[in-house]
Amino acid sequence: MRVFVTGATGFIGSKVVKELMAAGHQVIGLCRSEDKARALAAAGAEVYRGSIADPDSLKDAAARSDGVIHLAFNHDFSRFVQNCEDDRPVIRALGAVLAGSNRPLIVTSGTGLANTVPGEPAKEDNAIVGASAHPRAASEEEAALVAAQGVNVSVVRLPQVHDPARQGLITPLIAMYREKGVCTYVGDGLNRWPSAHVADVGKLYQLALEKAQPNAKYHAVAEEGVSVRSIAEAIGKRLNLPVRSIAPEEAPAYVGWLARFIDHDVPASSAQTRRKLGWEPNGPGLVADLERLEVSDA
Repeated sequence: MRVFVTGATGFIGSKVVKELMAAGHQVIGLCRSEDKARALAAAGAEVYRGSIADPDSLKDAAARSDGVIHLAFNHDFSRFVQNCEDDRPVIRALGAVLAGSNRPLIVTSGTGLANTVPGEPAKEDNAIVGASAHPRAASEEEAALVAAQGVNVSVVRLPQVHDPARQGLITPLIAMYREKGVCTYVGDGLNRWPSAHVADVGKLYQLALEKAQPNAKYHAVAEEGVSVRSIAEAIGKRLNLPVRSIAPEEAPAYVGWLARFIDHDVPASSAQTRRKLGWEPNGPGLVADLERLEVSDA
């Protein structure tokens, strides 16, 4: 297949490209940076110039593809709500090209949308919250609209995706820990975040594309839930920083905008995903990668 990948040079996208090409697919990769374009071309992919800020600029590549994986997203969390809303016209533009063709479109969101059954891990077939409750739901809401217009769309929901260099929301959390000189968690810190190694996530996107099940929901989850306390302790050990519990009202002073997430208990299951795709994650766990953090002065 010829596959158009947005975010092809990103943390996850670069692994997706690697898995696709290893499986014999051709890749058209969206890219803006000249340095990254050279690396993408050297890997054997076709470089496509465009931007998610201009959704119409993506249509030509989508039209020349047998399927699309949409990973690009603006990770400036100071404007998180707007970035989530900005994903709607991108999905709409891609869907307009693919409608009626059965060519797959894979959209990306987060597992936290499906934590709708109190006390239970999020499951793929759970109802999800809307964008008013969780801004990232905008992508799935738009995916549902393009599906109704005849697009073969499926969704991959991401947990904290990691390697020793990056770890999803934990990466900015580490920066805040270093700035404050202490690694904090709220209360007993036993609330859980799901995770997966980035290489395993790359493989899942490849399998999801090849399966191309309309309206499927997949959870890229290797570890159902890692406690925030164990995350803080691993970071504290690696950075030689103290670790301590704080009260909920103290969180904004220590972790800024992450205060809205740090005490959430959002475990997630991938049992349905593993069964449907035959996906078997085998990468290192989150704590193992945090113990090997790539930091210049660790």
